[in-house]
Amino acid sequence: MPEPHEDNRPLGERIAAEIRKLIMAGDWEPGARVPTNEKLRTQFGTSNVTIQRALQVLKDEKLLEGKTGVGVFVRGEGAQAIRPAHSLRPSEPGQPYRWLLEATRNQQRGKYKMLEVGEVKPPKQVRLALGLDEDGTAMLRSRIGYLDGKPAELVHSYYPIELARGTRLEDRRLIPGGSPVLLEEMGYPTRSQDDVLGARPATTEEYVHLEIPRDVPVIEIFRVVYSDEQRPIEVSLLTKPAHRYKMAYSVDCP
Repeated sequence: MPEPHEDNRPLGERIAAEIRKLIMAGDWEPGARVPTNEKLRTQFGTSNVTIQRALQVLKDEKLLEGKTGVGVFVRGEGAQAIRPAHSLRPSEPGQPYRWLLEATRNQQRGKYKMLEVGEVKPPKQVRLALGLDEDGTAMLRSRIGYLDGKPAELVHSYYPIELARGTRLEDRRLIPGGSPVLLEEMGYPTRSQDDVLGARPATTEEYVHLEIPRDVPVIEIFRVVYSDEQRPIEVSLLTKPAHRYKMAYSVDCP
């Protein structure tokens, strides 16, 4: 029998992980005052120094905030659940991209900032999803989505080059209503999408653009959007900071 896997992280990091789970799950509600160090010492059976280290980890992650002379409090907003299905269909005429519309419905200010647009040789998983050969290229549109001024997602979207050339997909400006509207106008309506989710440490690009604190992981979504006859018309790699967002799905049983 193999030896049991042990948690060899420093005790402060282990305590921070336990508290982080309580915050993300809503057991410690947004704005609530954190129990005193004495209570936390008793709960976790450790020293004041270790408790201070654990709390500092969570302060660095912006999950906790200290108020001088008052105490330590849970951040003002809880982890937000994002529903990918809300951005699947094209926007109605004259309406903004559904991701931005959903932000407005949640009483948030949403915006996108374009980073890069151009013809590139895509990563292997994108190439396979689009059915390209090893030397095939795709149109890349990279952007950052912000909610209330905070980076919420980094998106790299790839489009078949034969669809993108000569269209607004190769324009650095934002597309009114988003790419689903444009693709539908071109005769490629969105019919379905496949998402594969994972979690991993942030790359330098993600660390910088998403303002990742310390070693917080990112949620990674690999998304393939299909039109008629299961033709892939968009492949996106999305990453979100895992200390601020959750992914929510609804599944209808047959």
